[in-house]
Amino acid sequence: MSCLALDIGGANVKFSDGLERTGSIPLALWKSPQQLAGLLRTVIASAAECTAVGVTMTGELADCFPSKAAGVRQILISVCEAAAGRPVYVYLVDGRLASLEQAAAEPVLAAASNWHALARLAARYVPAGAALMLDIGSTTCDLIPLIAGQPAAVGRTDTQRMLAGELVYTGVERSPVCGVAGQAPYRGRTCGVAQELFATMRDVYLVLGELPEQPGDLQTADGRPATRTAAVARLARMICADETEFGEPDAVQMASSVAEAQANLVLAALSRVVRRSWGPEATLDFPIVLSGHGDFVARRVLSKLGHTGPVISLADRLGAAVSRAAPAYALAVLLREERGR
Repeated sequence: MSCLALDIGGANVKFSDGLERTGSIPLALWKSPQQLAGLLRTVIASAAECTAVGVTMTGELADCFPSKAAGVRQILISVCEAAAGRPVYVYLVDGRLASLEQAAAEPVLAAASNWHALARLAARYVPAGAALMLDIGSTTCDLIPLIAGQPAAVGRTDTQRMLAGELVYTGVERSPVCGVAGQAPYRGRTCGVAQELFATMRDVYLVLGELPEQPGDLQTADGRPATRTAAVARLARMICADETEFGEPDAVQMASSVAEAQANLVLAALSRVVRRSWGPEATLDFPIVLSGHGDFVARRVLSKLGHTGPVISLADRLGAAVSRAAPAYALAVLLREERGR
């Protein structure tokens, strides 16, 4: 069996065969759910050798769906249509591979299951003792304890994991700046920021040079290019300013402050997970597995934490493309092992 695994999110569809084919394609699911089946059909067709399809998802939370259960079922309908008769295996949050019919009957277990598949892959790098997976992507951050080579999360659903601090809904691209910081420095003073989607964290990291410019990408707050110059203009609007009163030095100062605020959000959750998992006197020398294209933020957080243990980066081990689409890659690996080649 040659499989292609799909990780269907609210903003991106990620795919991997667990070997050489891995990638990510943007799709604003909340705007265009009717386009999902066609996109999946194209992705599957591009893997001519594909004889089976695996799927995990987070896109069921998109507000185009009346409920998460409805979202799961609608996504599965799109997958079924795109699979064109190929067998489909749906990853459940308890680690099982289910049929389309089983997953549709148990939508709570199919919803937001991608973190579990990724944690199982991450745990292979630390098969003994206590460790932690820290995945930071475009939208969210997962902090999953790993014990004896297995995921040891307290929560299963997104809400349970947010309550436990194991899911922080912040990422390096799509998070609104006003959701990360309520104020920003401006020429020696502190200014409140507009509670408006004028800029996102992608602009912060474009200005700081930690994400690459992509002039052809218009998936930004104002629909203008993902360039440093345009990001400066978007950040200006966060304090209701324009180019006459806000320049590049102002943008760098604001971006540095907001990046610090985001790191502190993740740090607070990480500290909480560590204390709960290993006690208030836990040493900070446990291994950490990093994944996601926000690993530069993760490293900033680890420095703040005072972490002294080994850091295992999936980007270093498997490449940046695989790290960005790591849940899809993880599912592909599991499928190949459990269902054969």
